Amino acid sequence: MRTADVIRRAGRSLQQAKARTLLTSLAIAVGGFTLTLSLAAGQGSREYADKLISSNVDPQSLIIAKDPALLGGGAAAQAGGLHDYDANAATTRGVGGSVSIKQLTQDDLAKLQKNSDLTDVRPLYQPVAKYIQIGDSDKKYTGDISQYNPNIRSDSAAGSLPLLGTDIGGNEVVIPQTYADRLGVAPADLIGKNLVITVAKPATTPTEQQINTILATEGTAGLTKLTQPETEDVTLKIRAVMKSSATTLSTSTSMQIASDQAKNLTDYTTQGTSNYQKYMIVTARAKKGINPETVKQDLKGQGFNAKTAKDLQNLLFTIVNILQGIVAGFGVLALLASVFGIINTQYISVLERTQQIGLMKALGMRSRDVARLFRFEAAWIGFLGGVIGAGLAWILGTLLNPWITDKLSLGDGNHLLVFQPVPVVLLIASLVLVAVVAGYLPARKAAKLDPIEALRTE
Repeated sequence: MRTADVIRRAGRSLQQAKARTLLTSLAIAVGGFTLTLSLAAGQGSREYADKLISSNVDPQSLIIAKDPALLGGGAAAQAGGLHDYDANAATTRGVGGSVSIKQLTQDDLAKLQKNSDLTDVRPLYQPVAKYIQIGDSDKKYTGDISQYNPNIRSDSAAGSLPLLGTDIGGNEVVIPQTYADRLGVAPADLIGKNLVITVAKPATTPTEQQINTILATEGTAGLTKLTQPETEDVTLKIRAVMKSSATTLSTSTSMQIASDQAKNLTDYTTQGTSNYQKYMIVTARAKKGINPETVKQDLKGQGFNAKTAKDLQNLLFTIVNILQGIVAGFGVLALLASVFGIINTQYISVLERTQQIGLMKALGMRSRDVARLFRFEAAWIGFLGGVIGAGLAWILGTLLNPWITDKLSLGDGNHLLVFQPVPVVLLIASLVLVAVVAGYLPARKAAKLDPIEALRTE
């Protein structure tokens, strides 16, 4: 019996039990619907992450550190045990005790600056402000300071930002939109205004001789003055106000200043301490034509740890894949349930059509053709379920995409659900295969029926 005839006969057999066929197909459609949405969400998330990295981060950029814990490559040394002393390590106290983090020294910085594969080597300075003042107001605020990273693009709510790869001026500052919200003014009203940063130098402990001398010459007022930290004011112009955007990576809530200015403030506030001219992280760029991954491996051999823009992209992709796998798991569970539904439906069909099977065999239909008939019926059920589930997911996802984009603030032209024809077609084919496998046992039972016994069945 020709395959085309078997397929047509399988279709006609299913039409005789339309309600049962539809309900069984809908069971598969639930799994197909979930898996189609999972594929679309995974594709959309990967495209968004790729666009986010490629449009915001210089592909030649690298982040370099001495301690792998800073780049997610290991754990920092915890307190509570005996550890080797490292004069260049910074110790911070956390919930579980103090944590020791290796820092880059001036020698490390010089070594990186001499590396022929690197350019634009810059330490990540971390200046701390005592307080800041904005505009003509005498009101004092506290706020974090970070170093402007020219390798990461930002969007401005007001003012202008330099092109990717270009730093801001030494007398300029970029502030987040939260500052304008806190002050209750429009971002544009802050452009060009002064922002004064007051930093304090750590107080020094005077010697006994110094104390005696000051008490003899200036009294207690002079001693109080000596023990108070020295401060310095730096006046900067507000160049731009950064806005939070889903299409940029820079969503910092701190003000950002130029690298040279950040260096001056950091040196001033750490002079005389163990952290003077020591850095947690250094940013750099691989020279044009040199693969950043190659530079990363070379740095590893020199005792440095580095991450590239591609590593950041892979991290985002890993997160997306995990979330996609979780969603797909629910679809697989729905498919498992539908498999038992197909088996049950096919077994009932075999029992109901026992005389019909006996008649077909008595008229010369071979056992393998009978088995093929029931396998094709299962294939039709899988095909209908796949088309219904994937079609509904595609239509619903397309209609909801604008609403999802707006709610998640993904930006114009970005969608969370991106449907592609090839993966959907492959999914439907997979559902057909699952249905055929599920219908194997009922088809085998039908093929083994004895025609004489089957004709006797009432």
